[in-house]
Amino acid sequence: LNLHTAHSSTTSAVSQAMDSPLPLLLALSSLLLILAGLYMTRLGLLGKRRRSYPPVAGTMLHQLLNWGRLPEYMTELSRRYRTFRMLTLTCSSIHTVDPANVEYILRTNFANYGKGTMTHEVMEDLLGDGIFNVDGTKWRHQRKVASFEFSTRMLRDYSSGVFRDMAVQLAGIVAAAASAGERVDMENLFMRSTLDSIFKIGFGVNLGALSRSNSNQEGAAFARAFDDASEQVLYRFLDPLWKAKRLLNILSEAAMKRSVRTIDDFVYAVIEKKIDQMGREGQEFAKKEDILSRFLLEREKDPGCFDNKYLRDIILNFMIAGRDTTAGTLSWFLYVLCRDQRIQDKIAKEVREATTGDRQDTGGMQEFTACLTEDAIGSMHYLHAALTETLRLYPAVPTDVKYCFSDDTLPDGHAVRRGDMVNYLPYAMGQMKFLWGDDAEEFRPERWLDDDGVFVPESPYKFTAFQAGPRICLGKEFAYRQMKIFAAALLYLFRFEMWERDSTVGYRPMLTLKMDGPLYVRASPRRSTGN
Repeated sequence: LNLHTAHSSTTSAVSQAMDSPLPLLLALSSLLLILAGLYMTRLGLLGKRRRSYPPVAGTMLHQLLNWGRLPEYMTELSRRYRTFRMLTLTCSSIHTVDPANVEYILRTNFANYGKGTMTHEVMEDLLGDGIFNVDGTKWRHQRKVASFEFSTRMLRDYSSGVFRDMAVQLAGIVAAAASAGERVDMENLFMRSTLDSIFKIGFGVNLGALSRSNSNQEGAAFARAFDDASEQVLYRFLDPLWKAKRLLNILSEAAMKRSVRTIDDFVYAVIEKKIDQMGREGQEFAKKEDILSRFLLEREKDPGCFDNKYLRDIILNFMIAGRDTTAGTLSWFLYVLCRDQRIQDKIAKEVREATTGDRQDTGGMQEFTACLTEDAIGSMHYLHAALTETLRLYPAVPTDVKYCFSDDTLPDGHAVRRGDMVNYLPYAMGQMKFLWGDDAEEFRPERWLDDDGVFVPESPYKFTAFQAGPRICLGKEFAYRQMKIFAAALLYLFRFEMWERDSTVGYRPMLTLKMDGPLYVRASPRRSTGN
């Protein structure tokens, strides 16, 4: 099954606001190329100091012209150059798909590659001083607290219960649509269900986004604002005028300011409610299992360690990790499976064998999801492989950027200068034939299984969907648990196909690989959902 059809991206209101004057950009791009030529000539005259710099593949103008298909464009360049540079007005941006370089950046010389001041500044309005946007002491503190919480059995059991409850709600909505013969937008449902999950597990808040009677307009506005701000943050990396636009409060930066205001109003209200609850409940609050409560208890021990702004940043960083990545992967997963009933049926069979066996009557949906224990989902190797294959081709974060703190040389011999932005490209890496073979662009879960059907992981420096090294994703198992519970419940109960047989979907240029628009499917029951 070849999945890489032409991507199209509809233009959102935010995208329209981000329009830049092309004549100016053309002039700037020409200037960049001239300066690059002079710079390379100077390097060639340095004699004994001569170093091998990655080839220049283009400029920020080329990236802007390919904005709606940016991951595909960077993949095309990666097929020509495994390591290359894109020139901007302020620095060289180095990009690589070489696993040896990735390991060097993420582990071997970890201390030399961090977020840096430029990345922090670009993302600060949205992510602040959260774990994905800081280095040093702040990163270590959040990493330490979050690492402890993610390793506890309490959080594992608590989150599994939340995921099972959400799966019941999700299946109920799909069952109603199937019964009525109506189309259902699974991308929207996955976004709402994972939003509910992360707010319940992360912050102890019942958001009710998935409820069919949902009237939480603030929550819906928050989610839209978060998506818009995420798109704008990515655009800032290519927009040399973003600071001026922010100062003047015009165009894209005016939209960004409105989005951040909506986000902040919502998040600070959540924090205040949590603090009030803490004051009312006293000792009982110490038993709370959500992550925000654990950080508040940490602050009680050391009142000066962080303020509400810091809590706000923590919440939004967990948001981008817990909602966008998981919901996006589930959406791409179902999109792929709608085009291959064989894989759907194989997963449904595996789920049945791991849970109910030959029993046809398992009671209601609640009774079935109770069968989705840690042992049961752990035995679903083919489902795990299918989700991992989805992440290979559609990684939640298509590119990740680091700042080089001092001059260096990568394992492939290419030099990096202090101040360079160094990117590795999970999306492009998933399509490289030199890494995955001639069928690299095909969706084939079997590539992850041995002869006995047991899942065999790849090097995290080749399969980079969860980062690697000291910054490896803390929520990896958490994410797999949620995705497997949701996917197992849905595929056990339903068959899915695209509402319009030959329709395709594209992606929206954001920090995460989010579908651009709805994923309309037709669901038909495999068995009764009960009540």
